[in-house]
Amino acid sequence: MKTVKSNVHYHIGNEPETDMYGEVLHGLQQEKKFISPKYFYDKKGSELFEAITMLSEYYPTRTELLILNKYKHEMAKAIGSDTALVEFGSGSSEKVRTLLEAMPELKEYVPIDISKDFLYQSARALSMEYPHLDVHAVSADYTDKFEMPELSSKRKAVFFPGSTIGNFEPQERMNFLKMTAEFLKPNGGLLIGVDMKKDHAVLNAAYNDNKGITSQFNTNLLNRLNRELLANFDLEKFKHHAFYHAEKGRIEMHLVSLINQMITIGDKNISFSEGETIHTENSYKFTIKEFQHIAKACGFTPKQVWCDDKNWFSMHYLVVE
Repeated sequence: MKTVKSNVHYHIGNEPETDMYGEVLHGLQQEKKFISPKYFYDKKGSELFEAITMLSEYYPTRTELLILNKYKHEMAKAIGSDTALVEFGSGSSEKVRTLLEAMPELKEYVPIDISKDFLYQSARALSMEYPHLDVHAVSADYTDKFEMPELSSKRKAVFFPGSTIGNFEPQERMNFLKMTAEFLKPNGGLLIGVDMKKDHAVLNAAYNDNKGITSQFNTNLLNRLNRELLANFDLEKFKHHAFYHAEKGRIEMHLVSLINQMITIGDKNISFSEGETIHTENSYKFTIKEFQHIAKACGFTPKQVWCDDKNWFSMHYLVVE
């Protein structure tokens, strides 16, 4: 019986150590309470986010896909041949399929994601669709240093769609981009999705949909704390609040306490006054010039930019020498 060689390989890039209880408690004990948005994504949270991407008000996902479909051949040409395509936060690897269609000569694809089981499942599915492609699935937190598998390609290009860069705080963003520039040396490239500044009504609607799914996504965070950290949040006593902060150039998401109340998390008490909030996420928006200025400060040279017809979303190709 003939043995078919598998074209998918699995690697551990790093082993993220997360102290969810310690991090959440620290954030809730601050004068301005906050919780990291990374804790949105339990199973239910991930399902809700997928539903958000399908909403009519939520333009980023469909707009980025329109740009990818329209300009995929230009993007493929910019990335060039003899390049390994590395995707940060690959998830289901759906968007990259559009790019792969335009890159039939690509030999190596490296999806990197923190969710090991989902990563391996997605990598296996993609490897069966693209049998000519060597798929190296790396389980890692891509915002920290990680071990890369040995590759045969001469250079690397990172694919970082989804405007995730907007969720980083300014110093975190600088650190991440500088680390990515080092990772790509020598002669690598970065294809990155960036959400743009636009009419405030469009931005506010995207995070306050009529079906209330974004509200469910935000409050589900409290469900997760109740389940995993033995907290006792009453979801009826908090409400979703999202708005565009023009001065800071970002959408802010909060959970607002509707009354004076005391909650427990583990063996700690946390008091809330009426109207006090938990800041759960920021999503920064950029003009093309603003983002290029940031990229240059982090060691990149901007090469090409692609936008939709409304100039709502941009995709940048940056290179590092």
